[in-house]
Amino acid sequence: MPSTRTETTSLDVPRGLAGVIVTDTALGDVRGREGFYHYRHYSAIELAASRSFEDVWYLMFHGELPAPAAAEEFAARTAGLRRLPAEVREALPSIARAGAVSGPLAGLRTALSLLGATAGFRPVYDIGADRRRDDALAVCAVVPTLLTALYRLGAGLEPVEPRDDLPFAANYLYMLTGEEPDAARASAVERYLISTIDHGFNASTFTARVIASTGADVAACLVGAVGALSGPLHGGAPSRALDTLDAIGSPDRIDGWIRERVLAGERIMGFGHPVYRTEDPRSRMLRSIAQGFGGPLADFAVEVEQQVEAILAELKPGRELHTNVEFYAGVVMELCGLPREMFTPTFCAARMVGWSANILEQAQDPKIIRPAARYVGTPPPRPVPALRPTQEGTS
Repeated sequence: MPSTRTETTSLDVPRGLAGVIVTDTALGDVRGREGFYHYRHYSAIELAASRSFEDVWYLMFHGELPAPAAAEEFAARTAGLRRLPAEVREALPSIARAGAVSGPLAGLRTALSLLGATAGFRPVYDIGADRRRDDALAVCAVVPTLLTALYRLGAGLEPVEPRDDLPFAANYLYMLTGEEPDAARASAVERYLISTIDHGFNASTFTARVIASTGADVAACLVGAVGALSGPLHGGAPSRALDTLDAIGSPDRIDGWIRERVLAGERIMGFGHPVYRTEDPRSRMLRSIAQGFGGPLADFAVEVEQQVEAILAELKPGRELHTNVEFYAGVVMELCGLPREMFTPTFCAARMVGWSANILEQAQDPKIIRPAARYVGTPPPRPVPALRPTQEGTS
């Protein structure tokens, strides 16, 4: 949508553009001081508790929740888009082998580029809103198939074909494991996926919008978003947070392990968020899901959370640090049987919808995003030194 904000030439902005308003959006917002975020005009956490992934996908693309008939039609339509084009399917073994070390997320970048070329995606600048939405639907529907196939091929397993009769989350687990999931695990993963569809102007979302502002095609925009997500300062934390629980090992080691790292100035993975100054609402929801499963891992995670917050309050008074989405996301995905190398790709499968909604919104604005930088090098002008004598003065 076109921005109504006036342009400015001021360069006095904080590092990383923290808190800087760069455009207007009707997709949602993160209210960090309130511990609340929403999709359109609905609480994201309430949507995760009461609606399907497909319903929220529809909301992000169309601006309203679907009526029952529209919901059924949309779910059937997106399910029918899950299968890979032959050219992409045939290339996946080679992509998986090339990305054996870097994993499915790196392979997805290559596969998305191939998908866009194979499908004949055109620049969003050259096509109308309906075609843009069709392209975005096709990518969002097929990404779970790509990710699970790349994972299975990398593990020496045959990919599992998608099923049209399963909802988005259940089908994702089915393609990943080769077995139809039970209702509890499918529901847990679906709630996690819904809660991570969108979350303000994070680095990958902003990247997708910058590329969309150039008029590039949907696949190009999404490849850029995946590239931004791959950075360790943005994605990858769910498995790292779970690694922290593994490193602590047992309740009697929590206090000493945490104190040592806090006093050394190290970051405790799974705690703190650049936006929230209260408890991350996604963490609260996922804690409840983990406790619903019960068992040693869930109990240990809750005990670690309680002790970490107490130690941080003691050693860093006045600085509130709570668990973020990654802490309990790792616990929930582990309890649902997902391999750790698929934690961030699973997040990516959901965030595709949010990225795509942002791309569609940005494509409505013909203005390219082209900020400026402040030059801080040697003040110009300086004469350019000659590399050889000039023609004058030579004999």
